Amino acid sequence: MTLSRRHLLQGGLAAMADPAFGTSLLPSGIAQAQDAAPKWRHGLSLFGELKYPADFKRFDYVNPDAPKGGAARQIALGTFDNFNLAVAGVKGNIAGAVGYLYETLMTPSQDEVGTEYGLLAEAAMHPDDFSFVTYRLRAEAKWNDGKPVTPEDVIFSFDSLKKYSPRYASYYRHVTKAEKVGDRDIRFSFDAPGNRELPTIVGELMIMPKHWWEGTDDQGRKRDISATTLEKPLGSGAYRIKEFVAGRSIVLERVKDYWGAKLPTQIGTNNFDELRFEYFRDNTVALEAFKADQADWIMENSAKQWATAYDFPAVTDKRVVKEEFPVNDSGRMQAFVLNTRREMFRDPRVRRAFNYAFDFEEMNKQLFYGQYKRINSFFEGTELASSGLPQGQELEFLETVRDKVPAELFTQPYTNPVGGNPEAVRTNLREAMKLLKEAGFDIKDRKLVDTAGKPVAVEILVQDPSSERIALFYKPSLERIGAAVSIRIVDDAQYQNRIRAFDFDIITDLWGESLSPGNEQREYWGSQAADTPGSRNTIGIKNPAVDALIDKVIYAKDRASLVAATRALDRVLLWNFYVVPQFTYGFMRYARWDRFNHAPLPKYARSGLPALWWYDADKAAAIGKRS
Repeated sequence: MTLSRRHLLQGGLAAMADPAFGTSLLPSGIAQAQDAAPKWRHGLSLFGELKYPADFKRFDYVNPDAPKGGAARQIALGTFDNFNLAVAGVKGNIAGAVGYLYETLMTPSQDEVGTEYGLLAEAAMHPDDFSFVTYRLRAEAKWNDGKPVTPEDVIFSFDSLKKYSPRYASYYRHVTKAEKVGDRDIRFSFDAPGNRELPTIVGELMIMPKHWWEGTDDQGRKRDISATTLEKPLGSGAYRIKEFVAGRSIVLERVKDYWGAKLPTQIGTNNFDELRFEYFRDNTVALEAFKADQADWIMENSAKQWATAYDFPAVTDKRVVKEEFPVNDSGRMQAFVLNTRREMFRDPRVRRAFNYAFDFEEMNKQLFYGQYKRINSFFEGTELASSGLPQGQELEFLETVRDKVPAELFTQPYTNPVGGNPEAVRTNLREAMKLLKEAGFDIKDRKLVDTAGKPVAVEILVQDPSSERIALFYKPSLERIGAAVSIRIVDDAQYQNRIRAFDFDIITDLWGESLSPGNEQREYWGSQAADTPGSRNTIGIKNPAVDALIDKVIYAKDRASLVAATRALDRVLLWNFYVVPQFTYGFMRYARWDRFNHAPLPKYARSGLPALWWYDADKAAAIGKRS
């Protein structure tokens, strides 16, 4: 998705979750016997029980007495020219701050896996076969203009996002209809029973105001949900846009009369009066701004900068704090993507040869101070990652697609080539050339040529200096196997347009994976997404075995089946050599000016910034005024 889910900002509690409500709470049009009626629930969990009961007062990990006030000045990379999330990913560059403006039906807790509680909705219900879900909106839920949030808003949001956003269309592919079935009730129907994730992912839907989008702006022009806009949107969240400079900065202000301020999952959050976002083209310039106290914290993605660039006086005298936060809530695959829509990358032997040409160990030593490890799974960092040989239920799933997958995955563990010394590199390059020759390529006049005798030339498309540095390291290795390699760095707008159109040979891409994968896997690797402009299937995968295993993941009946199906999917993706895996680090690196405080962070919160933090006036006074 273009916008990250606002795990830390969405809040809510369902008050009407007592099973004693029985059929009196059933929406109109749902006629069921008392003993067969689905129960209204204050929260939903993919597998297992909810931690928090219906009458809980707050999440355990927040400070209910956190002071309100102050400003949090944050760094954003890139640029923006759009506030309309319906077209994010296909038109313009969305401003990430838009995610703070809207609420969702449900919100996750940060100390559970696959669990969420009511926000705009006070309760949800679904039958045991997961064939539909019904949400009941809170009577007190309001837009920031004072008008109530209605079922019509929910239906409008669902229809608009599914129509204009390929990512939402794929994510909600199995949700066939949203309809009003009561004064505050919305029913979402599914195309088949058994998809246990659908009720919860419907709860992630960001709700937009129908009346605002169907109205006119200050100049009397009718708004268009299918177009980009820089008009300040109307939201229902704890923050609204105060001011902005297109492409450069956004300031959000806390809504003083925010309707949800006293909801249990909102207690202790939304503590800053202002959230300020300054945009920078690259991380190096952003770091200089941080050093000059033009921002309060910075997330550092560069191992080199983390090791060498934080030796300025404010760090030495402890006014700036460096801290690493463990990533326990997700896995990831970051890799060079070989666009299989290109003729030469349709052969898995060619793709595997490009992996043999990548010397991660030497790159790690030269560029990253040995801080990283090689990625060996599309679900790296989680229990979902495959390893060793398939067995048990994972093997059973793989047997169903045995005739459609490489035979080696049943007999060999997947491993990446290991370099790091001249002998190993030479061995890997020889193996790469062997694979290329098997695929019909040859060397003529020291150039790699395809089956038609045409020299092989590839372009690595990048959008920032950090990616360019990695591509520059990879380039000589590819040239040693005879490929002509060019590296092209383009601005954000051009980069996004080319990615949406799949107009590239090689890029670096990253897929974040939750601890409970499901319907988003179609968007990542599914055949239908391969031909959908703007989808996350940048690789161009069209593989019936992958599609079949995605179904196994989506329709898993319990946690054990989900893990087994995901590992099977992972193994098939790896053994088709769709990417050249890069590297990962199990922590998020942050430096911050020591003006803030927080309660002990829950396991899945990462840094918890900014939602679980607050401005500490005493600390701020001790380190001096901001620049």
